[in-house]
Amino acid sequence: MKALLSIPMFRRFTGAWTIGNLADSALFLTLSIWVKDISGSSSAAGLVFLALGLPIVFSPLIGALADRLPRRRLLILGNAVSGAGALLLLLVTGPGDLWLIYAVAFIYGLLGILNGAAQSGLVRDMLSDEHLDSANGLLSTIDQGLRIFTPLLGAALYTLWGGSALALSVAGALALTAVLLLTVSVQESAPEPASERGGFWHEHSAGFRHLNGVPLLWRMVLVTAVALGVIGLFDSALFELIDKGLGREPGFFGVLMSLQGAGSILGGLTAAILLRRVGPGRAVGLGLALIGLAAFGATADLVPFVARHELLTAVVIPALFLAGVGIPWIFVALVTTRQRLTPARLQGRAAAATNLVLNVPQLASIAAGALLVSVVDYRWLMLIAGLVIAGCAWSMLRSRREPEPAAEEPAAVDGAM
Repeated sequence: MKALLSIPMFRRFTGAWTIGNLADSALFLTLSIWVKDISGSSSAAGLVFLALGLPIVFSPLIGALADRLPRRRLLILGNAVSGAGALLLLLVTGPGDLWLIYAVAFIYGLLGILNGAAQSGLVRDMLSDEHLDSANGLLSTIDQGLRIFTPLLGAALYTLWGGSALALSVAGALALTAVLLLTVSVQESAPEPASERGGFWHEHSAGFRHLNGVPLLWRMVLVTAVALGVIGLFDSALFELIDKGLGREPGFFGVLMSLQGAGSILGGLTAAILLRRVGPGRAVGLGLALIGLAAFGATADLVPFVARHELLTAVVIPALFLAGVGIPWIFVALVTTRQRLTPARLQGRAAAATNLVLNVPQLASIAAGALLVSVVDYRWLMLIAGLVIAGCAWSMLRSRREPEPAAEEPAAVDGAM
């Protein structure tokens, strides 16, 4: 990690990334609380996560854009536009303005896809293969670990001074992120020549063809996608768990996300070590196993002697901490393997294709969860999710350890940014 942070351009990029993720986490984790307070509906609050996920349908276009244009410039533009979008929240005054909250969530969903596609290639251009796992572990720690205090920060801004304070703070932080990215000097790899792109369909499907052509990577992506297809049920079910299971106010959602963030710090710091010791496939399996345990923990009050608020809280808190540990294990293994096995010219499209395959099932389950949570006991939804995730974990853990992927160095060109 020390050697990694001694690289000036990565250190500057990490600083900008930290501020941007601080703003994002403070905003989108608080939007659902805002909607719950305005509407009184857990389903309406869950739809915030649906709005965040809907932009995934544009991922092939965004991935191709990230492979055609300078990626640093795209990140700067994306953060600037998202900061301006946050200011729309200043217009929210009541239930009739819920659509503005959903619109801002949609904008932030687009930013997330753009960040993922552009960041993948940019980090690949900055670093050698030996640093990729540590870099992804660090970025994952920042991304997930900020959940320790950003939900509390966002909730505090919202509770004490209202949504306007939240909107202004997020807009300012994203503007600062864009400015800091201007200081990051990266020699970016050459884009794919126009003569080799082929037609529209050929160019925009290249990421999917690449994933399908790498057996280890494709298996990791598919199994994770199946698990995410039920993890989306958590988003609406958590509000029911907080209300009916724990007997708490909606704002307690921020506390639970902070606990998950604490687990993610541990997971991010240990992800590179785990990846090197057990291999990428088993690292994904172990991460899924921890999330499955968390799902079972949320159903603990199905057992009669646990059916008290204080006892259930004692089970849920460590369960969500373990889920936080598992998240970086999964995605550091997946992202590092993808970066190592993907040519520089395909990094954006491969990242976007991965996001699409992973997020469409999750998006569908978020929508299903928002509908089902009002008619099905949340505990049964979590139990079903836990069983599916446990099966996914077993399918990855039962396989033999894979050899380390062969490294591929990106080809840099002069004149890059």
